[in-house]
Amino acid sequence: MTKHCLARAAVAVLAVASLGACTNTASVKPAVDTAKIAAAVKADEDQLTLDFNAHDVGKVVGHDAPDVVQMFHGFPNFVGLAGDTTNNQQFFAANPNGHFALADAVVDVAASGDMAVYRATYVLTFTDPKTKAPATEHGNYLAGYKQQADGSWKMAWSIGADMPAPTPAAKS
Repeated sequence: MTKHCLARAAVAVLAVASLGACTNTASVKPAVDTAKIAAAVKADEDQLTLDFNAHDVGKVVGHDAPDVVQMFHGFPNFVGLAGDTTNNQQFFAANPNGHFALADAVVDVAASGDMAVYRATYVLTFTDPKTKAPATEHGNYLAGYKQQADGSWKMAWSIGADMPAPTPAAKS
């Protein structure tokens, strides 16, 4: 009888060990490379700035997720690709010398790797609609990015908020 108890115990131990060996390792997610995602988002914003300054509406809108929402002071929200297309067409028509520059960019990526936030300051040069004179606006820019089904990172939303121009440095 003791041999039978030992045999059953050995079989039980082997059964438990074999179940542990059957753990599905495919469900374990690989570590997220947040630096790679941050670099992709930064590169997209750099290219978006170039496309904007080239006044290429098609390329500008190509950086957007299909349901993009853009919020800029003084304007209603622009929703979707059609809204962004119309907005850019109107801006470029009214501002043939319009120019956008970003500085102090930082990209924060969620540890899960499913979202990234780009933040920077901006300088926008445009034609003042009232005076028709060149004007410059300084502001803060924030954009949220989400990975798309094809693996690319597209802008899901963005916010531009103007701020007072920097004060000139005091002369010594």
